[in-house]
Amino acid sequence: MARIKIDLPSSFHYTTQIPVRITDLNYGAHVGNDSVLGMLHEARVRYLKQWGYTELDLAGVGMIMSDAVLAFRGESFYGDVWMIDVQATEFTRVGFELYYRVRTEREGRLQLIAEAKTAMVCFDYTTRKPVAVPELFKTQVEALGA
Repeated sequence: MARIKIDLPSSFHYTTQIPVRITDLNYGAHVGNDSVLGMLHEARVRYLKQWGYTELDLAGVGMIMSDAVLAFRGESFYGDVWMIDVQATEFTRVGFELYYRVRTEREGRLQLIAEAKTAMVCFDYTTRKPVAVPELFKTQVEALGA
């Protein structure tokens, strides 16, 4: 089976730290895939919060995830503190891609844990239809050098 390849952006302009909790572990004693998606969700919420946004109010519109891709690059364990880099790119009329790079420090070295990408569609939850990406959000992201 071919491995998934995620072409990460050349730079990230947002990083947050999230500790691995005991409840994030699975029967293999490492972080489970379901917990990874949950931690990426937390990172996404923090990323949006830097501008005062939420997933239901992105400059006046909501967001919905249309797909997610996750590539594991290393194991992670209880006590690790994840450094999750997040970057929005590849804007279309109604959506954009969010890229994530997950790393932890062990023995003085950064270890890559996962790479991920989520496709986000701007969405009106009243009409249940996609809507245009707010120009304000796109401008704010681009101002960071994306």
